[in-house]
Amino acid sequence: MTASTTHWILTLLCADRPGIVHAISGAIVTAGGNISESQQFSSLESGTFFMRLQVEAAVTRAEFAAELAPVTERYALTWQLDVVGRPLRTLVLVSTAAHCLNDLLFRQRAGQLAVALPLVLSNHPVLGPLAEFYDVPFESHPVTSPDQKSAFEARILQVVAEHDIELVVLARYMQILSPELCRQLSGRMINIHHSFLPGFKGANPYQQAHTRGVKLIGATAHFVTDDLDEGPIIEQNVVRVDHSRSPGELRAIGQDEESRTLTQAVTWFAENRVLLDNTRTIIFR
Repeated sequence: MTASTTHWILTLLCADRPGIVHAISGAIVTAGGNISESQQFSSLESGTFFMRLQVEAAVTRAEFAAELAPVTERYALTWQLDVVGRPLRTLVLVSTAAHCLNDLLFRQRAGQLAVALPLVLSNHPVLGPLAEFYDVPFESHPVTSPDQKSAFEARILQVVAEHDIELVVLARYMQILSPELCRQLSGRMINIHHSFLPGFKGANPYQQAHTRGVKLIGATAHFVTDDLDEGPIIEQNVVRVDHSRSPGELRAIGQDEESRTLTQAVTWFAENRVLLDNTRTIIFR
C-alpha cells in the first residue's frame, strides 16, 4: 500500500443468501483493497446477514463506491463506508451528575475516544465549569414545564441539524424524552441506565440497593426508544458487592460502572461496530 492509502470501514446488512462474502471480497480486490479486519454474522431470527470490514485501499470514496455498486444492487445491501478513526460528531445531554460526562470528555481529549463534541446541552447549569475545563461549549436551559421541555427538545434538533450530529449521548440526562424526539433520533441516541438485580426505580437507587443487600450492581447502555429504558442493549457491566459496602460506596462503584459502560458503548458506535437487528444489537468487537 502507498502513502495515500486510506483505511476504510465498510459495514453492511442484507437478507442472508449465498455468495455475499465472495462478491464483496471480489469488489474490494478489484478496487485494489486489502482486507485488514473482517467480521460477519447471520441472524437466524431475522434472516439478516451482517458484516464489518476494514480495508486499506488507495482509492477515493467515489471510486470505492463505484466498485461496490454492482454488489450492493445485486444483494440489496444497506451499507455504509467510513474512514477509520474519523471523529463522530456527537451531542452530549446531561443534568447534574458529572461522572459520565467527565469520562467522555477526558477520553476524547486524551485521544482515546473518536468523537467531536461541538456542544454539551443540559437542563441545569452546574456542569458548565466541567465542560469549560475541557474547552467544550456548554448550554443550559431549564426544563420545569411542558413548554420548556418542548423548547429544549427543539434546541436538540436544531443542534443536530446545525452540526450534522451523528450521535446523541444521554450522559445521565434525567429527563424523559418525548416519543416524537425518540423516533426522530432512532438508532443514533444512546442512554446509560443503572441496572441492579433486582431493579430499583425512583429516587436514590443506591440507598435502595443497600437496604435490600444486593450482591451485584451495574449499568446498561442502550439505544433510546419511545418505550422507556427498553431500547436495544449495547453494553452491560456488573460488579460484585457485599454487606460491608455503605450506600456511598455503592454509589461510587455504580458510577464507575456507568461511566465505563457508556464510554464503551460510544466507542463501539463511533467505530461502526454496532448494528441493529430489530430489538437487539450486533456488536463486532
